Parts: sequence; C-alpha cells; structure tokens
Amino acid sequence: MYDDKELKEYRDLLKVPDHFEEGFNWKTVVGAIFIGFLMMPGSMYLQLVIGTGIGPAARWVTIILFAEIAKRAYSDLKQQEIFLLYYMAGAAMASTFQGLLWNQYLVQSDAARMLGLTEFIPSWIAPQPESAALLERTFLHPDWMIPILLLVGSQIIQRIDQFGLGYALYRITSDVEKLPFPMAPVGALGTIALAESREEKTKSWKWRIFSIGGVIGLAFGSIYILLPAVSGLIFTEPIRLIPIPWVELTRHTEGVLPAVATGIQLDLGIVFLGMVLPFWAVIGGLVGLVITMVANPILYNNGILTSWHQGMGTVETIFANNFDFYMSFGIGLGVSIGIIGLWQVAKSFFGPAQKNRGSLKDLLHPPKGRGDFDFKIAIAIYLFSTISYVILCIILVPTFPWIFFLLYGFVYTPVISYISARMEGIAGQFVSLPLVREASFIAGAKYFGYQGIEIWYAPIPIHNYGEATVNFRQIELTGTSLRGIIKAEFIVFPVVMVASLLFSQFIWRLAPIPSASYPYAQELWHLQALNTLLMQSSTLEGNSLFYQALNGTTVASGIGFGLVTYATLSIFGLPILLIYGIVRGLGQSAPHGLILEVIGALLGRYFFLKRYGKQWRQYAPVLLAGFSCGMGLTGMFAMGLALIMKSLGHMAY
Repeated sequence: MYDDKELKEYRDLLKVPDHFEEGFNWKTVVGAIFIGFLMMPGSMYLQLVIGTGIGPAARWVTIILFAEIAKRAYSDLKQQEIFLLYYMAGAAMASTFQGLLWNQYLVQSDAARMLGLTEFIPSWIAPQPESAALLERTFLHPDWMIPILLLVGSQIIQRIDQFGLGYALYRITSDVEKLPFPMAPVGALGTIALAESREEKTKSWKWRIFSIGGVIGLAFGSIYILLPAVSGLIFTEPIRLIPIPWVELTRHTEGVLPAVATGIQLDLGIVFLGMVLPFWAVIGGLVGLVITMVANPILYNNGILTSWHQGMGTVETIFANNFDFYMSFGIGLGVSIGIIGLWQVAKSFFGPAQKNRGSLKDLLHPPKGRGDFDFKIAIAIYLFSTISYVILCIILVPTFPWIFFLLYGFVYTPVISYISARMEGIAGQFVSLPLVREASFIAGAKYFGYQGIEIWYAPIPIHNYGEATVNFRQIELTGTSLRGIIKAEFIVFPVVMVASLLFSQFIWRLAPIPSASYPYAQELWHLQALNTLLMQSSTLEGNSLFYQALNGTTVASGIGFGLVTYATLSIFGLPILLIYGIVRGLGQSAPHGLILEVIGALLGRYFFLKRYGKQWRQYAPVLLAGFSCGMGLTGMFAMGLALIMKSLGHMAY
C-alpha cells in the first residue's frame, strides 16, 4: 500500500514549507463577519430549495472576493490569510441553527403522527406542536430557550474538542509515524493557487486555471441555479432546462432492470470532481455499481427484494431495497471494511514506513514554527470534552445505562479514531463501522430495559477523529500556524451563532418549512423523517420495522463478500483504491452521479494526464476550485434575488 503508484503521485504534490505564519489579522475578522452574514444565509436558503447548499463554493467565493478587494487596495492576501478564510468559511457553512428548522418540522410531521412518536420527542429538542413558538414560526420564544442553550453548549464543547484527540492523533501519525497522508495535498492546492502576488498571477498557471474553472462555473450556474430561481419569481412554475436533482429513468428501465434505480445527474461539477478523485477509486465504484445492477434483478426474481414493485422511482426503490436487503448487507460490508482496516493497520506496523518512524522525542518536541501546543493539553481537552458529553447525556437521558456513555467516549472513539487516522495517513481512506451507535441503543432497550427515543437526540460521545488528522495536515502544508487557527475559532464561533439564529428565524418567517417556497424540503423531508423515526421506534417496541429489516444471515453474507472480494483483488495485485472503491460502492447510494464522475476520471487520466503530464495532478484541484467559485457566485446572486423578492412580498405597506 505504501508503494501504490497513484498514491505516491498524490503524496508528492506538495512539500511541507519551511516557514509558518499565523495569518490572523483584521482581514480575518472582517472575513468572519462577511461569511456569517452574507454567505451563510445563501447556503441555508439553497439547501432548502435545491437540496445542496453553497458548500465548498462558499470558501472560494469568499477568498476570490477578498483577493479582489486586496488587489484594488494595492495589497495582497498571504497564503496563510487565504487559508484562514477558507477554514472559517467551512466552519460557518455548517449552520448551527438550521438543525432547529428540521427539529420544528419533525415534531409537527405527519411521519411522527403516523408512527405515534410525537409525544416521545423530547422538549429539549423542539417545543410540542401546540406551542405558540411553532404556531407563530419564531425562535424568539421562551419555549425555545432550552433547545437553543443546549445547542450552543454542545457547540462550544465541539469547538474545543477538535483540538483534543484529533490533534493528538495527528501528532502521533504525522510526527512520530511519519505517515504520508496522500490526499491532503489535494485539499491544500486550491488555496495556494490564490495566494500569489499580482506580478506572479500574470505568468502563473494556477491563476489561469482557476479563472478558466470560474468562467465555466458561472456559465453552468446561470443555467442550473440562476434560471430556475429567477423564473420561479416571475412565473408560477420555475423553468428548469436541467432537471434537479437528476433525470429519472427508473420507471423506463424497470422492465429490463427490475429493482434497479437508474438515472443521470447532470451536474457538471461531478465531472470536475471525477478528475480530482483517485482514478481507481472511481473505477472501483463503477465496478461496484455494475455488480449491483446485475445482482438486484436476481435478488428480485428470487423473492428477496419483495418490497419493490413497478412504478417506483429512485428514492422509493433505494428505500425498498435497503429495507429488504442492502441495509443488512451494507452493515456486513461496513464491518468487512473495518476488519480490513484493522488488518492493514496491524500490517503497517511492520511495513516500509517503519524505517522512517520517529520516536517519543518527536511527539514531545514538534517542529518549530507550526504553533503546536503541548501534547498533554490535547489529551486534557479530550478528557474534558468526553466527560462533558457523558454528564450531558446522563442529565438528558437518565434512564439509559450510563456505562454505554463511558464505553463510547473512552473505548470505541479512541480505537476507531486511531484506525481511521492511520488509514487516512497511509491510503487516504476513511474507516468507520456502520450502525455501532444504533446497535448500542437497541441493546440498551433490549437488555437493560430502556424505553424511549430521547437517546437518539442526545449528544453522545461517539466520534471518529481520523478525518481531523487530514485537516491538521492541510494546515501544515499551507504554512499556517496552528495559533492562527485557534484565534480564528474564537472569532468565527460567536459570529456563526448570532448569524445562524437570525437567518434561521428570517427564512422560517418568510414561509412554513417545508412548503412550496422550499421545494426540496417539501419533496424529501417527509421521506427523511419517516426513515429517521422508523429507526428510532426500535427502542420503543420489540417488533418495529427496523427489526424486520435486520437479517443476520444477510449481514454475515456482506462480511464474507467484502473480505473475499478484498482478498481476491489483493492476490492479483490490483490498486488498493480499486479494492476500497468496489467494496464501498455496492448498493450504498443513488448511482446517478457516477456516470459523469467516471467520464471525468477517464478524461483526466487518458486525455489531460497524457497532454499535460504529471502537472495535471496539480491542475485538476485548482480547476475544481475555480468551478466551485463560479457556481457559488451564481448561487449567491440567485439567493439574493429570491430573498429580496420574498421579503418584499411580506412587507406591510
């Protein structure tokens, strides 16, 4: 795995710089305010309308606008300043209070009433349906005080928590074990492309490639996002030249491919994403999809996929297949991936990387200039945050066995986090075990007498910090001091809290959520609520639909299939990313975006890579960053028009 050719190409894209800077100054403060009060509401609105927020595009929009302002002020943004803007935008896009919009719907939903769960949803999540706070559609009401305080408190713990075990594992895997983290340079290259001076930009390929991607993003976004948004304000129905979220083909292929969800997602961004992702990981996903398309008709004809019937669309087909087979089979596949991860971690201790392995001295004395703090402080933060989560859970769910909370925080979390951190460091793969949280809840109900659904909403200390190690590696590759990141957190957190609450209130007051004003939420939230509450019902009654869907034989077959597939492909010496792609791609999600992803991967490998050589590995992520920026600018413009027009419609004259 260490000698994998493709992984080595990614690993060598960037080297650790010799010089580090904090990058924290007044520009960072202004950036936090800009992100919180301009970018966040756009992301929240688009999430409700089309199902995807601005996401990564918000980062590039923020950076490009600040870079242009600096240019006109005869100044430049340093690489570290740009990365802090990038980092803060990512933190802000996870709108904290948007979760309350979902909670207010859930407690009033038809799904909760159908399943008889409305009275069991705890009041510290959302007020009861008869509350004036829900009737008046406002968060500024005493009934919301406890849910908001609980949310803010858990967010404070979470912000502190990221500098605990995740940072400690980064120091262990990067400084001591010297793991390469092959996928970290891909995430860092986009910000570096924008960190060049005006003189450098005139002759730099990075700025040119970013600009090309930006223009393509603006053009495509005008058709994909702007046209439907503007036409929806003028006409009774929006004009969509490109169907959102996909072109539905399941009903047209059901005669040939029964129980197979088919369609195509015409989002150009998926093509650019396919160019960036490791080629064999994408091809592995395609192989997994082909296996699924062959297997589903066989399973249907043999009476296993019994819930599917003709006339179902993509969402209904995937839900029915998951209920009959793929939920249990997916659990088995996930367990097999966990076993493979454990095996690779055990084997890696005796692999080639151990020749360069550091010592305890490297753990206690990190490289100078990175802004590292004492390793003991990281462990103390982990202990503090985990104990805080445990105390919160005991207070909120006193009838659930408290021993589970300790096992979550002090046994499962550190073990799975270390396994995942090593796999991220070796092969760029995130490892997790599926449904551990859910299985433990059901065990608490079945063997310890717990009855209720409060545990599903409690902030239990099950975390996987493997991904956090990649984030710290990206910080290091961009030459940003960790002290600048810590300072930025203190600034962005209160801004995000205030802005998130204000704009959640504003968007909710414009129209009920879900409603025709928010088509994505109106179309899919009911199905999401039904799936969520079906799972939660398993801790209330012994014969829930969840128990009916769970099949031990199918779980075992998933484990066996995953291990046999891995072993077979390993014997033939195929790339490690192909192996993970196949095992993870079997019947796990809607396949409609995979076609364009494969097209992007093929274009990247067999056209652009041949034309531009290994330099293409650097071009691709910068091109994707530019495209995301163009899409984000278009989305922000569309959101601004929509919010202004809807606000005018509610003004009293």
